[in-house]
Amino acid sequence: MKFKNIAHVLLSISCLMAIGCQKGELDTNPNVAGVDGIIPRSLLLNNLTSTLIRTDEQPWALSSVGAQYSVSNYQYYRFNNNYNYGNTSDSYDILKYAITLEQQSVKQAGGSSNNVYFALSQFFKAYSGIWLTQRVGDIPFSQAGNLNNLTPGYDSQHDVYKSALAMLDNASTVMKNLIAATPTLAAQKVDAGGDIFNLTYLQWQKLINTYTLRTLISLSKRAQDNGDLQVLQKFAAIVNNPTQYPIMTGNGDNMVYVYNAVNRYPIYTLLYNSYNNFSNIGSTYLSIGSQTKDPRILVTSTPAPAQVTGGKAVSDFSAYVGSDINLAQSVLLNNSNNGMYSFANYNRYYVSQTGANAEPFIFIGYPEMCFNIAEAVNRGWVTGQTASSWYLKGINASLANYGLTEGQVITINFPIGSTDVKINPTGLKQGSAWGTATVNISEFLAKINYAGDNNIGLNQILTQKYMAMFNNSGWEAFYNYRRTGIPALLSGGAGIGTANGVLPRRWMYMATESAYNTQNFKKAIDTQLGGSDDPLKDTWLTK
Repeated sequence: MKFKNIAHVLLSISCLMAIGCQKGELDTNPNVAGVDGIIPRSLLLNNLTSTLIRTDEQPWALSSVGAQYSVSNYQYYRFNNNYNYGNTSDSYDILKYAITLEQQSVKQAGGSSNNVYFALSQFFKAYSGIWLTQRVGDIPFSQAGNLNNLTPGYDSQHDVYKSALAMLDNASTVMKNLIAATPTLAAQKVDAGGDIFNLTYLQWQKLINTYTLRTLISLSKRAQDNGDLQVLQKFAAIVNNPTQYPIMTGNGDNMVYVYNAVNRYPIYTLLYNSYNNFSNIGSTYLSIGSQTKDPRILVTSTPAPAQVTGGKAVSDFSAYVGSDINLAQSVLLNNSNNGMYSFANYNRYYVSQTGANAEPFIFIGYPEMCFNIAEAVNRGWVTGQTASSWYLKGINASLANYGLTEGQVITINFPIGSTDVKINPTGLKQGSAWGTATVNISEFLAKINYAGDNNIGLNQILTQKYMAMFNNSGWEAFYNYRRTGIPALLSGGAGIGTANGVLPRRWMYMATESAYNTQNFKKAIDTQLGGSDDPLKDTWLTK
């Protein structure tokens, strides 16, 4: 990747353009930090935390469509549904600032790396590498960020993971040492001005270790044939040694992205339009929810209007019918206009600029961690733990994030601004009460009772992780499908948009790579992909 010292480039250009640029002016400009200058670590941390989550990873965005939680029926208002992702963006803005934070943390601590900002720099460096390698395969990583090398070589995907895991372990160790030396730090916020997630020292250490578990489970296909990564051993060490590696213990430890009046909930801006008409809840998600009588779909979704006008109660799970992403959008729109599909809960997602009525947007969280541990136990990676216990913890934690309790009466609201008497015979207004449903968690849990440490049990774990990730966790639901095939996302139809309707296995490389790092780029696609930057081919991670 090409990295440039933007400040010096801009300064040089301005000097060349200025008339009578005098010798020495570059040394005395008070508005430009020197290479050896001090940059507030809080400012660097704020940049990292505020840019960590990309637009396409937020609720109702492209990641939601990719995991088939939501399906657009009208491109102009709610995008298209096809999986032609093309060239990826990159994560080198995160890496660049993480490297700077690393340097500044040592410099401002008198040469010591035993400080919280150094620990967090290691987390963000690892995160940036994992984020990009998951998308494309081999990437520039160990040489990236060097201003003197504008054509860095590529690290293999294996080596990116090996380096990132070492960084994560280093980050956790530094945090542990800091807390051990000063126990009161455990409950102290790391940086109220720089950390938008508002986490304590201990919560950051838990998050680092929890993210490490996510990373290790993502390597399940490579765990047995890459002994140097020690995937199984590291996973077991974290789960079975909470003193050395504390992990999340409840929803209070979740990394939650909070919306406000300035940074609004993604679909709030659609409030005064009937845009809820132009997107439906996906069939993959609702089919699972309706079959298991999952109370979460009662709050995320509404029944298909045609099902209710046809005589079903709004509390009838069979009335919740998802949209088939295989179909062309013109067909989806016609079907939706005829009331065939369920919609998002209008009052939950559209009426608050802060998303106050919606479930929290969890990016890295406790429910996912529970399912990751359950999966590892099921696979035989960890002893001394029971998969059924972690499976149930994950489900209950997810239900709690939706505020669901046994016997709770939920008001079901009319979802769209339609006056068509075929689907709205009584003339209900959008958001008005349509009926009620009573939450029956016991019935739901009985339907998904853990089948044991076998393939059926593994399928249950992965399916419930998918359900818990509704509009959460960025692309993780799609990555889990790509790794395991569970749940079976719909494919094969014209709406998928790829050759033969096949779901992609990766993104194409950034366009800048073929233009500016041509030789290394070509070598990377020759080595991994047989010379073609093909999104339908697997990389080392998922072969």
